[in-house]
Amino acid sequence: MNGPRDPEPVLTAHLFPTLLQSLLDLLPALSQEEWAKPVPDKSWTVHDVALHLLGVDVGLLARERDGFVASHIDARSHQELVEGLRTLNDAWIGAGRRMSPRLLCDLLRFTGHQVSDYVGSVDPLALGGAVSWAGPEPAPNWLRAGQEYTERWHHQQHIRAALSAALDAPLYLKPALDIFMRALPAAYRTVDAPDGTSIGVTIAGDSGGEWLLVRKERKWKLYTGRVPRPAADVAIPQQAAWKLFTRWLAKEEATRVRKFAVMQSSHRTCSRRSR
Repeated sequence: MNGPRDPEPVLTAHLFPTLLQSLLDLLPALSQEEWAKPVPDKSWTVHDVALHLLGVDVGLLARERDGFVASHIDARSHQELVEGLRTLNDAWIGAGRRMSPRLLCDLLRFTGHQVSDYVGSVDPLALGGAVSWAGPEPAPNWLRAGQEYTERWHHQQHIRAALSAALDAPLYLKPALDIFMRALPAAYRTVDAPDGTSIGVTIAGDSGGEWLLVRKERKWKLYTGRVPRPAADVAIPQQAAWKLFTRWLAKEEATRVRKFAVMQSSHRTCSRRSR
């Protein structure tokens, strides 16, 4: 059993060019009908998601590289922030639907290469701005890059789901899952427990791993590895895990995953008691 260790930084800058190329290899060959295909369990089409990815690139380059902020979302809560971002996304996509697929591909190539260059130029260990889902504190640039990486990877998965062409290789999925796990301490910030309480989380699969959430000094801290008897122990299949993290599971499927996790937890608890 691997004991708890501080998690290592997840470096993703080198993945941006290959992730971009996988998208550019896919999109230009699509038929008009394929561009119009809906993403499963989403209101967007393939064309809409590609437009969103273009907007993500434009936003990063303008905001982070160029220091230009055209609009500010005045949000007093997470829900207001989500609603504000949804409004901006809908406005962007509504206007962008005038773009032809060929023009959209050309623009994705243009912005994508600039994003790769920018992300690769930033010191990954230096502190930058906060990553909203990880907490209000300044975050290291590797986590900020990871946020941008997961955004591009999971939306490309939306496109590929509509086309039955998933990109699930561990090269891409493993760092995405590791980045998603960094949200756990902030997600548990309102959960009270005695100091020393630990929660084990296993993501099952060749891209998964083992993590441990531990309560210390009235805060939750994330580790990798395991302890013999955590207060709770959850296992989730890797394909379900990233969809849960990105809120892309239908209600019925999420319920099945939750039951699977509970059964795994109960099985491990019983196994420990029988030793």
